[in-house]
Amino acid sequence: MIDVIQVSGGYSNHSILKDISFKVKKGELFGIIGPNGSGKTTLLKLISGTLPLQSGEIKLNDWSITAYSTKEFAKLVAVLPQLTQQTFGYTVKETVSLGRYAHQSGWFHTFSEEDEKIVQEAMEMTGVKEFENDPIDRLSGGERQRVFLAQALAQKPEILILDEPTNHLDLSYQKELLDLLKSWTKEKGLTVISVFHDLNLAGLYCDQLLLLHKGKMEIHHHPDEVLKKERIQAIYRTEIEKYPHPKVPKPQMMLVPERLNGQDFVIHDGLLDISKERITLKAPIPLRSMSSGVTGAGIGWYQTFVNRHVEKDYHYPDFKREMTEYLKNNRFDPSGTVGMMTAVQLKDVSVKFLEEEGFSVLIVVTAGVRNAVDATNENRPAFIPSPGTINIWVFVNGELTEEAFIQCIMTVTEAKVKAIQERKIIDPETGTLATGTSTDSILIAATQTGTLLPFGGSITPLGKLVGNGVYYCMNQALTHYFNRNQNN
Repeated sequence: MIDVIQVSGGYSNHSILKDISFKVKKGELFGIIGPNGSGKTTLLKLISGTLPLQSGEIKLNDWSITAYSTKEFAKLVAVLPQLTQQTFGYTVKETVSLGRYAHQSGWFHTFSEEDEKIVQEAMEMTGVKEFENDPIDRLSGGERQRVFLAQALAQKPEILILDEPTNHLDLSYQKELLDLLKSWTKEKGLTVISVFHDLNLAGLYCDQLLLLHKGKMEIHHHPDEVLKKERIQAIYRTEIEKYPHPKVPKPQMMLVPERLNGQDFVIHDGLLDISKERITLKAPIPLRSMSSGVTGAGIGWYQTFVNRHVEKDYHYPDFKREMTEYLKNNRFDPSGTVGMMTAVQLKDVSVKFLEEEGFSVLIVVTAGVRNAVDATNENRPAFIPSPGTINIWVFVNGELTEEAFIQCIMTVTEAKVKAIQERKIIDPETGTLATGTSTDSILIAATQTGTLLPFGGSITPLGKLVGNGVYYCMNQALTHYFNRNQNN
């Protein structure tokens, strides 16, 4: 639909953009990103025809944009520039109605019923209908932005050109606006070309991204390819981390602030508080954690870790809610706590602190096999929830990659299963060797300071320390468990 061919342009004799080429297809939401001064707004002005080309050509529907009259071009292309303070004292409806100018004919530009319908629809879509009789200069920046968007939409364009459209909009209106534009590209074939300052919004909504750097095209591709960690760090000259969005297959970028002095610390057994009721560890600052806890499950940052003793007959249909209430009643913040349950006597806990060159681990295990299960046996009866029996905590004094977190969970599981099967513990329902208990929980938590530990598999330095430590603590905890049962 739009073909930009070896375009250079700028102001007077000064070239801002040099040799830019790309294509935009009908129905695409096409994003333009780049640091300040890279030429993003200049490129929009060249595409919209408000700035002449110094060289190259821009085609719209296979015709050079210079071949269109001003009115013909306005029927096809609408432009929403960055918000300015010039409002001319019009009402909201009068401002939106200006979008119909290109479609009116004759000397007096009669406003038709169709024009009125389109203006009303545009105001409804952008949420400014309630202001239609208010002077636009009395509105907030975000409200004015939506009015000018309504004006552009009233133009009924095939192509909508936007310069940082979410400026001055709060979070809900950013989402509403971009959801609306995205739906129009898919349902109505509207083509949207927009400059984005926010890389996460660009990555989330755009079909294609163009990255500009110092007036040149760095790359034009789908968002996941454009938003490579190394590329963005080099061009924006800042440290970032890249993660997939948790709900949709889109990339998201996270800024990494400079670490403050004095944040280095070691998680050790002296931080544990062990009582009959619970085992608690409070870290000096939040730790990067991956767990299957009752609270704090998944990946996050947590500062408090609780392994709570419950009776063997514990049963609540909404056990997560009950655990949350327990934490609140005991002055723990549920949003900052990984919470687990176990029916094991907590005095039987096994704790071991292990050190290797450059890093160390603290391992805490409570273990019993009253509800042992064989996870490989498909003939086992349906799952009946019961308190977790084997809870394993692994605290790592080091920096883990996401790969290392996952591999550590694998290593912990392998060590746990070896300790169980060496003792020939049987699943009472199937008569086969058990692999764990019905509601085992695992926590891996890292300080994310010090030595980088990229891997946590069984043959890596971290994996060896974790595997050996978990195996030792499992055996010690099970010995305590069996001794107690024999004495009772």
